[in-house]
Amino acid sequence: MRFLGDKGITVKRKAREQKDTFLQPLAVGIVSAILVTLILVMGFLDIRRSETNLVGFLEDQALSTISVLQRLTEENLRSIISPPEKRPSGLKTASQEEAAYSKRWVLEAITDLCRKVDEQWRKGKVNDDYLKQFAAENNFWYLAVLDRNGNAVYQSGPLRTDMLEARELRMGGRKLTPLEIMEKIRAKHGIGFVVLQRKDNSGMVIVSLDKEGLIYWSLKVAVEKGIKKIGEGHGIVYMQIINDQKKILSSVGQPMHVLKNGDFNYKEILTGKIKIASKKVDSGNSKILDLAAPLFLDKKVVGIVRMGLDRGSMDKIIAENKQNIFVFMFLVVVIALLSMWLLYYDQNRHLSGIIEMERRLEKAERLSSLGQLAAGVAHEIRNPLNAISIAAQRLKKDFVPADSSKAEDFCNLSGIIRDEIRRLNGIIEEFLSFSKSRRLELRDFSVT
Repeated sequence: MRFLGDKGITVKRKAREQKDTFLQPLAVGIVSAILVTLILVMGFLDIRRSETNLVGFLEDQALSTISVLQRLTEENLRSIISPPEKRPSGLKTASQEEAAYSKRWVLEAITDLCRKVDEQWRKGKVNDDYLKQFAAENNFWYLAVLDRNGNAVYQSGPLRTDMLEARELRMGGRKLTPLEIMEKIRAKHGIGFVVLQRKDNSGMVIVSLDKEGLIYWSLKVAVEKGIKKIGEGHGIVYMQIINDQKKILSSVGQPMHVLKNGDFNYKEILTGKIKIASKKVDSGNSKILDLAAPLFLDKKVVGIVRMGLDRGSMDKIIAENKQNIFVFMFLVVVIALLSMWLLYYDQNRHLSGIIEMERRLEKAERLSSLGQLAAGVAHEIRNPLNAISIAAQRLKKDFVPADSSKAEDFCNLSGIIRDEIRRLNGIIEEFLSFSKSRRLELRDFSVT
C-alpha cells in the first residue's frame, strides 16, 4: 500500500498457525511405537537367553551325574571281568574279595531270572516260545527247563550239538543229557552255564551264556550297581541305561511319559557326535527336561543314558524373569510416553507464547503504521488549515464590509470558520497522539 505520494508503508506478515507444532502427534506415536517394539524384542531375547542358560546348567548337571556313573560302572566292570589271582595257602587280598563279590552280582542276577522262569513253570505258563522270547530279551545263549533226569522239557531252541564231535555225544552206549552236553561245551568252548535246582529235586532251570551274553550281563550288573550307588534325588525323575542294541540295561525312577526311541537320534548319539541332547516334556503337572547322552567306557560308546530332570525350579526362575522383564518394560514404556508427552506439551506451550508475541508484534506494527499514517495526514491537512486560518483572520481585519448589517454577518461567518479550524486542529492533534510516545506515569511501588 502507498500513502501520500512517495511516502508509503507496506506491512506484510503471515501469522504462524497454532496447528504448526514442533512434534506432531503422529510423530510422537511412531517414536513411542518404535521404542515399545525395541523394548519388547530386547525382553524376548533376554528371556530366551535366560532359558538357554538354565537348560545348559541342567545339561551340565546331567553330564556331571553321567560322568560319575561312568566311573562307577568302569570300576564295577573291572572287578567283574578281572581274572583271579593265584596266591598260596588260599589267602585272598581285598581286591580279590571285591572281585569275587562283584562276580556274585552277575550270578545272583541270573539266578533271580531262573527263579522267575521256575515260578512261571510251576504255573504252567512255560513253553518253547516263552523260553525263546525270554532268552532273546536277556541275551541268553541257551535256556531250558529240565526234568529230574536232566532231559529237556522245554527249551529256547535246539542245543548246539554240532559244537561237539559225534563220539562226544554218547557215553557208555547212551546219549548224553542236555546238562551233560552243556558241561562238555563249557569244557571245550568256554561257554558257561548256571543251573537252578528245585528244592524237591523235580527239575531244574539251566541258563547258558556265550561271550556276548557274558559281556551284556557284566555291563548290565555293573551299570545297575553304579546307579544304586548314585541313588535317586539330585532332581533326577528317572534314568535309563540303553545299550547299543537298544535294550534297557538298568533303570531308576518312574518316567512320567512313554519313552520312545524316536525321541532322539540314537545313531548319532552312539557315534559320539552329540555330546548331549535335550527336550522339554510336560506330563500333567510334571515338567521334565528329557536328556540323552552317550555312555563311555574306556573311551568307547557302549550305550545311551536317558535321564529326566525336574525343571520346576527352572520354569519358576524363567517365570520370575519374565515377570521382572515385563514390569521393567511397562515402567520404561510409561516413562517414555510420559517424557514424550511432557516434551510435546512444553514445546507447544513455548510455541503458543511465540505465536502470542508475534501477534502482539504485528498489532504494534499496525499501530505504528497507523500512527505514521496519522502523522502524515495531520501534517498535510494542518498546512492548508493554517493558511485558511490566516486568511480568515486577515479577512476579518482588513475586509470588513462598511455596511453594519453585513459586517455583523461577516464577523459571524469568520468566527464560524475559525471555530471549525480549531476543531479540525483538535482532531489532528488526536491523530498525532498515535505517533508520539506517551508520557511516563511515575508511581510509588514496593520492591520488597
